[in-house]
Amino acid sequence: MESIAFLIPALVALMIGLAAGYAATRLRDKSRLQSAKSDADEIIKAADKEAETIKKEALLQAKDKLFQARSDLENEIRERRTELSARESRLLKKEENLERKAAQLESKEASLARQEKEIDAGIRRAKEKERAADNLVKQQQDKLEQLAGLSTSEARDMVLKKVEDETRIESARIIRQIEEETFAQADKKAKEIISVATGRYAADFVAERTVSVVNLPNEEMKGRIIGREGRNIRALEAATGIDLIIDDTPEAVILSGYNSVRREVARLALERLVNDGRIHPARIEEVVKKVTEEMEETIVEAGEQASFDVGVHGINPELIKLVGKLKYRTSFAQNVYQHSIEVAFLCGIMAAELGLNQKKAKRAGLLHDIGKAIDHEVEGAHAIIGADIARRHGESPLIVNAIAAHHGDEEPTSTLAALVQAADTLSAARPGARREMLENYVKRLEDLERLADSFKGVSKSFAIQAGREIRIIVENSNIGDDGLTLLARDIRKKIEKELSYPGQIKIVAIRESRAVEYAR
Repeated sequence: MESIAFLIPALVALMIGLAAGYAATRLRDKSRLQSAKSDADEIIKAADKEAETIKKEALLQAKDKLFQARSDLENEIRERRTELSARESRLLKKEENLERKAAQLESKEASLARQEKEIDAGIRRAKEKERAADNLVKQQQDKLEQLAGLSTSEARDMVLKKVEDETRIESARIIRQIEEETFAQADKKAKEIISVATGRYAADFVAERTVSVVNLPNEEMKGRIIGREGRNIRALEAATGIDLIIDDTPEAVILSGYNSVRREVARLALERLVNDGRIHPARIEEVVKKVTEEMEETIVEAGEQASFDVGVHGINPELIKLVGKLKYRTSFAQNVYQHSIEVAFLCGIMAAELGLNQKKAKRAGLLHDIGKAIDHEVEGAHAIIGADIARRHGESPLIVNAIAAHHGDEEPTSTLAALVQAADTLSAARPGARREMLENYVKRLEDLERLADSFKGVSKSFAIQAGREIRIIVENSNIGDDGLTLLARDIRKKIEKELSYPGQIKIVAIRESRAVEYAR
């Protein structure tokens, strides 16, 4: 009990302390609350003032923008009104112009109508006069027919015939004058180019011929070549595809075969067999095989050498091989390989004179006769065969056309094709280049003279210059100087149409007048 009594005052004191602390806290909180309210009121008042300021500024800006927009709108309206006024003014002017033009058109229509009436009246008067003139002409024609004893159609035919003759003579004179001027210029330029080309290229006078005869050391060698029961000669013919002719020709064997490469293989193989002395079927096959391989290499080397000599590169290997084969091909005793090289050089030189591409010209000249390398194996003209081969092996259309057109099998499409034609003719037609059979030569001359003699007014014709020129004597009483030009022209056309000949033929028509008197 004493302890409890002791605690009561302490508890009372504690409670009093607590109550006093609580009261002090409440007073402090109340003070703080009043201070916060005061601060809040000031903040709200400041915010209201700022909002009022912002509102006034926004109103001022809005009024400024409204004023500016109103000013812009008024300006735009004024501009539109000014533009509309200008347009209205222009429209009024156009309307006035249209009205004025309409009035002018009406005036012109009225004037045209008056003129049309006047023209109709004039036409009627002209028709009346024309009828009167026709009647008068008819009367005059009737009188003229009675006086001349000729009808109108007969007189017209007579006049037309006379005009035709006069026109023909006049046209012949003009043609002759133009041809003389053109030929003079062309002949001069052509001679210059050809003289330069032939002067700058020097070749052998006659190309080497392909040999088809093998010389033997003695007559006994013929028996060894034939062999027992002919087995050696049969083996050699079977291996080479060439016929061996062993006759009474002393110490010689003739090789006969159309394929020049095979004939050359047979010649080389037979020469080796004769020099070696061992001649039997097995040895023949061995030697022929070896010579054939060497011949392939020789052909390729020949083609490459030709390409190098001419200065043309980048040719397909198959075309190079065909060029090499031409070394063993002849045409009228002219070696085609040498002929191709010569044509290439001539094409290059003439192209340089004319300002054309020399490389293309040489390339076309070198390849122009490659068809002759296989023309015995493929049907057709060698120019067309060569063009097909060149096309298949990547040559340009320009080169292909030059090859195909160098004998006229196709129409030339470029100056290059004409150059190849000229160079080919020049190489083949030079003296000693080719050999022609006597019978064919005589027949060609006779055909040429007979064709010229078939024309009316020709007295006599003479083929000269190995058939490259024909001179025609005409009857001066039947053909005049102007008709002479037409005659030469007609003969030229008929020669081109009916005859086949290398190069070109010069036609010279001669008319001679003689006056003979005797003094006694």
